[in-house]
Amino acid sequence: MNHEESMPLLDDQPPRATRFNLRQLLIFLIPSLLGVLLFLTPIVYEDKVTIGLGVMADALKASLAAQLPAIATGLLLFSAVCGLFGSLFKPRWISERPALRELFVLHPLWLGLRVLGALFAAMTFWQFGPEWIWNANTGGVVLKDLAPVLITFFLVAGLVLPLLTDYGLMEFIGTLVRNAFRKVFGLPGRSAIDAIASWLGSGTVGVLITAQQYQKGFYSAREAAVIATNFSIASIAFSLLITSFMKLDHLFVPFYLTVVVAGLAAAIITPRIPPLSWKKDDYMPGVGKQISEDVPAGTSLLRWGLSQAVTRANANPSPLQMVRIGVHNVVDIWLGLLPLVMAIGTLSLAIAEFTPIFNWLSYPIVPLLEALQLPEAAKAAPAILVGFADMFLPAVLGKGIESELTRFVVACVSLTQLIYMSEVGVLIIKAKLPLNILELFVIFIIRTLITLPIIALMAHWIVG
Repeated sequence: MNHEESMPLLDDQPPRATRFNLRQLLIFLIPSLLGVLLFLTPIVYEDKVTIGLGVMADALKASLAAQLPAIATGLLLFSAVCGLFGSLFKPRWISERPALRELFVLHPLWLGLRVLGALFAAMTFWQFGPEWIWNANTGGVVLKDLAPVLITFFLVAGLVLPLLTDYGLMEFIGTLVRNAFRKVFGLPGRSAIDAIASWLGSGTVGVLITAQQYQKGFYSAREAAVIATNFSIASIAFSLLITSFMKLDHLFVPFYLTVVVAGLAAAIITPRIPPLSWKKDDYMPGVGKQISEDVPAGTSLLRWGLSQAVTRANANPSPLQMVRIGVHNVVDIWLGLLPLVMAIGTLSLAIAEFTPIFNWLSYPIVPLLEALQLPEAAKAAPAILVGFADMFLPAVLGKGIESELTRFVVACVSLTQLIYMSEVGVLIIKAKLPLNILELFVIFIIRTLITLPIIALMAHWIVG
């Protein structure tokens, strides 16, 4: 989605002046502070840790709770009908408008998935056809649990995300932490914002930020792939939900510390091995590189960061244009992403629920779990692998494990795997990040193999 007009390549510009007036500074400060308050400031609301954006989305979700499955079904059917019409007939009023063409003139694969998603939604909502589609643990989970969250969360996030990404905050933070992130992760400093937004909000927010930054030329293909698969971490709120569900509430602090340690190790190691190490530092075609975090000699880090931020904020489109871009982003997610989540999420959950495939795939993991001295290894192995379908499934399968030590490991591993096809994986593919489903599965396995021994070692120390 290249909606913004391309800024000049920063690398080709002469050194910027580091002087700016109060008005220019406020154009950076006010929207950025609002973005920080909404996305990055933890608050306790109704006895849970969340962010302002989460409160707004939850309030909207609560007010529309009874209608959201019907709304989701309507959106999916509308998306499929318009996709079929636009792709088959290509009328001029669609094909001559880039925004409509992107939404409704589709590759046969994406069109097929969109129609399949609409069909699954209709079958789930009205409960007809094979039960494995509309079962409460397959299509029911996607239509009644995931879809309402996506509709409300992305409605709010899509409209206000520019406050966080387009008014200089990422340039400011990126300049300050550039050296650390380059040395440790091989990434631009601005990727710190992705991690923080995920940590406090949602992994899907991190992927959304990454996709937009890649499409605007601020991340290369390699950087976008690395950030999406290593920094879109599970939020504190979701982590609290998992520990509560698996009866590990009393261990939350050491539990989350374990997740952070293992996640950092995976974020350092995974990008340095294939398939991520094979990705090239190419920028979005037609956009090119739009970033430079280098600090000119004789200029302080803070001053240069402010200069970068103010320049970025003052080069933005008007507020009305930003709103139009935000609305298009929301519509794209509702009509483009939601059908893929419904189709791929339902199929993934059906495979996990009604076939032994994940049990078969997990056989090689049983000896590894036994070598790590984890009780009930045969029960834990499928729970660890099924996370590729959905992040909550390991908790569902692992809840019945009697050993607190093993439940602790399963819960931690599920939060460090990051990639699950019912939501984040689909978003990565839909956002045209340079990753395919096979690469996502390989990265999922790599992250599991890296984090599992670390988590098991810490679990023996913490749980005993």
